[in-house]
Amino acid sequence: MIIRKIRLQRGWSQEQLAELSGLSVRTIQRIERGQSAGLESLKSLAAVFEVQVADLQPELAMNTTSKLTIEEEQAIEYVRDLKGFYSHLTTYVIVIACLFIFNLTFTPSYLWVLWAAFGWGIGVVSHAISVFEVFSFFGADWEKKQIEKKLGRKL
Repeated sequence: MIIRKIRLQRGWSQEQLAELSGLSVRTIQRIERGQSAGLESLKSLAAVFEVQVADLQPELAMNTTSKLTIEEEQAIEYVRDLKGFYSHLTTYVIVIACLFIFNLTFTPSYLWVLWAAFGWGIGVVSHAISVFEVFSFFGADWEKKQIEKKLGRKL
C-alpha cells in the first residue's frame, strides 16, 4: 500500500514504475496487493523513489507515515466502484451481443434476447445511477443522519 501511495503521488503507472525500477509489472502488482517483497526489490524501489528501504517496509513505515486521508480513501473507493461499473457494462454488452447472435441463428422469428437485454439493462442502469450518484437518495447526508440516529444524537 505504501508503494502504491508513493507511485500515485508521483503520477506513475505500474508500467512506468516497473520500467524505472527494473522490476516486472507483476512484481509491482504483487507488492501493491500487500504480498512481501524481497530485499532486492525493495532496494530497487527505494532507489527509484529516493527514500530509505525502511520507509517501504510496512511494519516500519506504519510508524513513520500517516494513513490515507479520508479524501484519498473516498477517491480509491470511487475508482473501485467505477471499475466495477465498467466491468459490469462490458460484460453486459458482450453477453447480450452473443445472445443476440445466438437468437438470430436459431430462432430468428422471435427476438427473446430483447427480454434479457431489457432485464439486465435495468441492472446496468441501476448500477450507473449508484456509481455516478445521479439521484442521491442514500448519499453522505443520509448516511450521516442514520449514524446520528443510531447513536441517539440530535442533529
